[in-house]
Amino acid sequence: MGKPKDMLPKLAIILGGARSGKSAFAERLVEAYSKPMVYIATAQGFDAEMRGRIAAHRDRRTSGWQTVEAPLQAAKAVRAAAAGSVVLLDCTTLWLSNHLLAETDLAAACDELVAAVTQADAGIVVVSNEVGMGIVPDNALARRFRDEQGRLNQRLAAQSDLAVLVVAGLPMVLKGGLPTGLA
Repeated sequence: MGKPKDMLPKLAIILGGARSGKSAFAERLVEAYSKPMVYIATAQGFDAEMRGRIAAHRDRRTSGWQTVEAPLQAAKAVRAAAAGSVVLLDCTTLWLSNHLLAETDLAAACDELVAAVTQADAGIVVVSNEVGMGIVPDNALARRFRDEQGRLNQRLAAQSDLAVLVVAGLPMVLKGGLPTGLA
């Protein structure tokens, strides 16, 4: 794939369900540019299965990525990214789960994250699960997670230059346009 002729959007959000291909698409989007690449990882490997998922993500990425593990401090990691770099934040779904389980001030954390990605000197690509298409969860914590994730996705999408929904590995543009070479 040749380099796109367009500029990377200042802020892009890549949405999709589990195993939709959203992370792989976001990685291709970032890798299409010849700028320093920063991968902000929010997953925590508490068990063997999750450690395997993390390893698979790491192994899929090409060389040239700087990885920053930030399960709770994604906003700080975004602010620390060098001007002119491209940051992939993967993903707000796990980041939000981490905050819910840590019982932090979720509203303040979300405000801080939205401010960081919208004010960054780097290009930002955010990956997030679209969680509003399923059944209503049967417990209060799951309903709160679904509602908070939906609100965060809406805030990020409203500020983004590019919003893409990935289904079955296929990107569907919701807002903006894909750079040449990825369309």
